[in-house]
Amino acid sequence: MGAQMRVYRRRIKSVQQTKKITKAMELIASSRIVKAQRHLNAALPYTRELVQAISAAVSMSAESDHPLISSRDDHKRAAVLLVGSDRGLAGAFSSNIIREGEGLNAFLAEQGVDPVHFVVGRKVANFYKFRERYVEGQYVGFTDQPTVEDAKEIALGLLASFLSDSDTEGGTDEIHVVYTHFLNMGRQEVRIRRILPIEVVEQVVGPEGTDERLIQGEDAQALPPSVSMPPLYEFEPDPDTVLNELLPRYVENLVYTALLHSAASEHAARRRAMKSATDNAEELIKTLTRQANQARQTEITQEISEIVGGADALASANAGS
Repeated sequence: MGAQMRVYRRRIKSVQQTKKITKAMELIASSRIVKAQRHLNAALPYTRELVQAISAAVSMSAESDHPLISSRDDHKRAAVLLVGSDRGLAGAFSSNIIREGEGLNAFLAEQGVDPVHFVVGRKVANFYKFRERYVEGQYVGFTDQPTVEDAKEIALGLLASFLSDSDTEGGTDEIHVVYTHFLNMGRQEVRIRRILPIEVVEQVVGPEGTDERLIQGEDAQALPPSVSMPPLYEFEPDPDTVLNELLPRYVENLVYTALLHSAASEHAARRRAMKSATDNAEELIKTLTRQANQARQTEITQEISEIVGGADALASANAGS
């Protein structure tokens, strides 16, 4: 029975060490969530003002056939940006991105559109590498702490493919982003968002008249309900030139926002996974401790039985002599 006790004690010690690691990782992830949320909130005012400026430029622009705004009738290829994670231990975070990406691929195939993949994060990149599937762009090493420069690099690749002829290698007619949207500490959801071509699909009636507004997912919610924006801006040299400069920045901002949402969601998923691992370790320690106590009680009972049996045998031997 002594050998069994040693096994239990060794297992308990091992689980306790694992518990310390998972608890530390849970605390680290919790602290990083706060930092990621701060970066996300800091980017919101810029996004709001950029959307308003572009909306005003579109409304006052004489050109309605800008390549980033005009929808193309014959869609042949679509760029799909998948934003995953570089590291594991985050539950099904990257798996959910891959699953939604595969669903988007199937939907595009039904429409007769070929997907061109751009991937962010080693987990998604390894998924495509293992299956020997071609990836147009791969970006790794920054998913937990993305920067504006990282977003610019990705946006340049996406814009280059969009502005190229779809008949050529790498050319696309639209761009979709699959990422995890951070709602709060306890809720994150995978979203699929088309970022190009941009569409002006709504008219807002304000005190100064009717104004067209860009609708791009949650960007529409960032704008006041009835604001006439063109009178707030004066364009120099002209709205068309300003629009040419703003639209690439708008795409960069969309990519950066998706990276920030994904980073915060990754930390939240990792914190949740590590908390679950810590709780499981605690339960396992309790179970092993209970089993060790039972083994110890059995060992003590057996030792007592051996002592009593020996005493009885000695007493019988003395009485016979």
